[in-house]
Amino acid sequence: MSRPPQALWALLTLLVGAAGCGDCGGPTEPEVVVYTSVDQVFSQPVFRACGQETHQRVRAVFDTEETKSTGVLNRLIAEADAPQADVFWSGDPVRPFVLMERNLVEPYVSPVASEIPRAFRAQDGSWTGLAARARVLLVNTGHVDPDVMPTSIRDLAAPRWRAQTAIANPLFGTTTAHVAALFSAWGDDEGRAFMDSLKQNEVRVASSNGEVARLVVSGEVAFGLVDTDDAFEARESGAHVAIVYPDQDGMGTLVMPTSVVLMRGAPHAEAGRRLIDCLLGADVERRLAEEGGHIPLRSGVATPEGVRSADEIRAMPVDYSQLALTMNRIEPWLRQWVGL
Repeated sequence: MSRPPQALWALLTLLVGAAGCGDCGGPTEPEVVVYTSVDQVFSQPVFRACGQETHQRVRAVFDTEETKSTGVLNRLIAEADAPQADVFWSGDPVRPFVLMERNLVEPYVSPVASEIPRAFRAQDGSWTGLAARARVLLVNTGHVDPDVMPTSIRDLAAPRWRAQTAIANPLFGTTTAHVAALFSAWGDDEGRAFMDSLKQNEVRVASSNGEVARLVVSGEVAFGLVDTDDAFEARESGAHVAIVYPDQDGMGTLVMPTSVVLMRGAPHAEAGRRLIDCLLGADVERRLAEEGGHIPLRSGVATPEGVRSADEIRAMPVDYSQLALTMNRIEPWLRQWVGL
């Protein structure tokens, strides 16, 4: 986990976002407090709609782009003895397991959860997934010809693309989880070798997935590794880009559902359960597919053109609980790799 000074900095920066959704409901209605690492541009409209649907005021604390998802996670851990949050909506399915290890999660089986495939939820209700993102290659088609289009994450280390690729800082967000998934699938030796090959190939390490997308769109790099919401936004902007789901003929693409948990000792537990029921609804998955290119996990949710459904993707086999352990184990090595 982050060292205390970094956690303190995350807490201070998060206070700025604490009032970002304070009006998501009515001023005289019951309150529910949710911490989230889902991008504010997508999550805030969802909170507003859920506030109206459940007739309660939703107070949201948003993570920063650069500390995704470690900022709110550190805050939840720091507040363990006096919980402030009722619900944590994580931008990935891994961080909730860090909370579970510390007995900070109260299992809740939502009546809506049965519509979510079993692979994306816990039987005991300790966590439930929804609206996923996949880890994809965003390619600048002005720099990359169709006959040399990258098809695998290993292409990030291909000599022909030396100094022309980018990834987000692997200490944060879905990039951390992705690296952990590779270490779990390949073993530590091959995982380290791949990361070292990226450094030798002069991969550019950006501050966030959004910054990687900007580098690709501007032509500063030929392609980069991002989440589908970043890729969807880039394409919707009219940029000359292509989205490649990597390793569809091999190990598959990493699919990362967002996930929601009820916090143990939640000050407004019943309101938290109502919010979770709303978040897990089909309307939220549809909204996130339309507005952010998220991948619906349940069947029957219409998606906009270019957004795949979960059953259209060859997903990388992954044990999300194992990823949490792997992330903690490899963090010291990743710090060295980044240069900290």
